Amino acid sequence: QVQLVESGGGLVQTGGSLRLSCKASGNIFRTNPAGWYRQAPGMEREWVARITIDGVKTYEDSVKGRFTISKDYEKNAVYLQMNDLKPEDTAVYYCNAIRWTWADGWRAITDDWGQGTQVTVYS
Repeated sequence: QVQLVESGGGLVQTGGSLRLSCKASGNIFRTNPAGWYRQAPGMEREWVARITIDGVKTYEDSVKGRFTISKDYEKNAVYLQMNDLKPEDTAVYYCNAIRWTWADGWRAITDDWGQGTQVTVYS
């Protein structure tokens, strides 16, 4: 059973920055792509960014140019550097290992999501 632990969230003013961390038990991030997701109050969880094993990074349009995803293979960890934060970025942020499926596109590998980390941006 994979355990995912996110951290680094907080309360920040518009335009501020935060760096989120995600650590996994086992070596799931060494052998799979990884993704960050977020869920705002009353909304469904949405994908934010992903990074492949080869290091190819892809971002949701609203965070392009502001967020950067990275991985540390040695630590089996994934990070999300968030700059120029906006109130609409307010959400609980989650990470997961992901895989490509021809039927549904990119999907989280495990349903055992972590607790997430709260990011709140105020104006």
